[in-house]
Amino acid sequence: MPSLELITNVKIADPKAFALDFSKVGAETLGKPEGYITVNITYNETLTFAGTFDPAYVLSVISLDNINPEANERYSKILSEYFAKQLGAPSDRGYIAFIDPGRGNLGYKGTTFGTIFGK
Repeated sequence: MPSLELITNVKIADPKAFALDFSKVGAETLGKPEGYITVNITYNETLTFAGTFDPAYVLSVISLDNINPEANERYSKILSEYFAKQLGAPSDRGYIAFIDPGRGNLGYKGTTFGTIFGK
């Protein structure tokens, strides 16, 4: 499981194609099978960053067992470069939050990953 939740003020021409591409990039970046990736993109024209409506984004990356300061540096670089290219939002126009909720705090198939994979 990783879940990628993107909010951006950039109107994406083909959001479905972007979502599928972002899913692949997310899987490659996080080293997880794409079959486990979820992507949710929300267009929000009122998203401001530094007091302007220039292209910006907020990304939450929720993932199990691979979130740590060293890896997050690598993820942040790859993802911010992707958004600069795909959205025209430079790296100083977005925040990326990396969250590992812990196996016992993430539900799936009517149970938790703590039960599925062990604590």
